Amino acid sequence: MITYEEFRQRSSFDKGELIAFSHGTLIEDAPEGFPSCMPTPPMLMIDRIIDIRRDKTRGTIIAERDVALDDWFFQCHFKGDPVQPGCLGLDGVWQLLGFFCAWSGATGSGRALACQDLVFEGQIRPRNRLVRYEVDVRRFTRLPDSGASIAIGDAGLLVDGEQIYTIKGARVGIFHDIDYPDYPNPSERSLGGLMERS
Repeated sequence: MITYEEFRQRSSFDKGELIAFSHGTLIEDAPEGFPSCMPTPPMLMIDRIIDIRRDKTRGTIIAERDVALDDWFFQCHFKGDPVQPGCLGLDGVWQLLGFFCAWSGATGSGRALACQDLVFEGQIRPRNRLVRYEVDVRRFTRLPDSGASIAIGDAGLLVDGEQIYTIKGARVGIFHDIDYPDYPNPSERSLGGLMERS
């Protein structure tokens, strides 16, 4: 475990640390309402963050995922034609933007909000080796009235050194009081639908 101050100062994170973060066990003195903004495996699409930086309202993230022959999605998408679903590459970018929000001091629960433009120019197959995310955080904003935070970024996704996805305007928000900690019990937050606009 590391302290919250150490977390905010770090510029790289390994796989074990990202899994601990997704389980809420990485930071020993996390502030109240610290965000749930990265899923646990197998939905976690990042193995390591090589470099994360922020300069005022902008930033960059470089991250990687190792491709495994037995990745869960190759078993079902598709039989006789295994390929990583394109939406999972986009989700990896959303996961990184949510992490960037938390690393920048946001508290609350993360939600993917938008993607303006997405182009697929290639695919990820079981015998590929390495996926690389290069994210340009164009804007990070904390909204004082609601306590929410939003990150907007553009990204390239490369497999074995070739860029195969171009993503523009990916947007993630961190919001307060939307979590559902008593799952699977019925409660006031056990149903989805339109989120209240702030």
